[in-house]
Amino acid sequence: MTLSPELLLTVATERLRAARPDLPAAGLPGPRSLLAVKDEIRSAAGAAPAGQVSAVAVVQEVDLPSWTRETCAFVLSLTPEQTDAWRRSFTRTLYLAGRPDNLRERFAFTHVAPDATAAWAAPAPDAATTGLRRLLRTYSGRRPLTAWHPTTVEVPGTGARAGTSGGRRPVHRDLYLATAQLTVADALVHLGHLLAESVIDGTIGPGDRLTLRSVPRLTALPAPYAALRVDTDQHHPDRLRAYAALTQEN
Repeated sequence: MTLSPELLLTVATERLRAARPDLPAAGLPGPRSLLAVKDEIRSAAGAAPAGQVSAVAVVQEVDLPSWTRETCAFVLSLTPEQTDAWRRSFTRTLYLAGRPDNLRERFAFTHVAPDATAAWAAPAPDAATTGLRRLLRTYSGRRPLTAWHPTTVEVPGTGARAGTSGGRRPVHRDLYLATAQLTVADALVHLGHLLAESVIDGTIGPGDRLTLRSVPRLTALPAPYAALRVDTDQHHPDRLRAYAALTQEN
């Protein structure tokens, strides 16, 4: 299916509606209006910081298949109350560079990858992670993202939300990421949003298999999509771009 500009705008608008139904997201005329709505949200959060929450990811090194699996495991470990607040903050996540093994005794992490290459702190007001954020630098990840051979991972079957997929059988989906002009840090952001929101709404559930695929750009998909990550194109602010896509089950 073709990912037309009209479709991308529809998807971006629906994301605003789902996260913040109190905002006037309907009928947005274009990407610049989406930026205006985001600015409005940031201003509101600045006036009332307690209303915004952020997760924190500490990253030592990035292996995208492992990172995809462990991101899903992290979101599955959260309670519905935590994910509701996080979604209203558009699953905002702060990425910091660090070694989780050196930090476990000083900071409480909700989920640590088995190989300790990444760790996550649950969504909370920024004040709750001040110490961690002061200690560590923002993860830069400036290396350009390169293509890879398709790799399949299985979503873990445990966590606070492990029974929230409606009792459906595990399914297989393709997970596409557009690599053109994307850095590793960009990939973490865009994949992070898509995975988090897909786990929250049950599109990704325990036991599901995800085949991670790279393409230069996402202009079309060989199968209908189940979720899209759409944002303003960082190189062309007057356009929207599809950064990642999750297909329907196959």
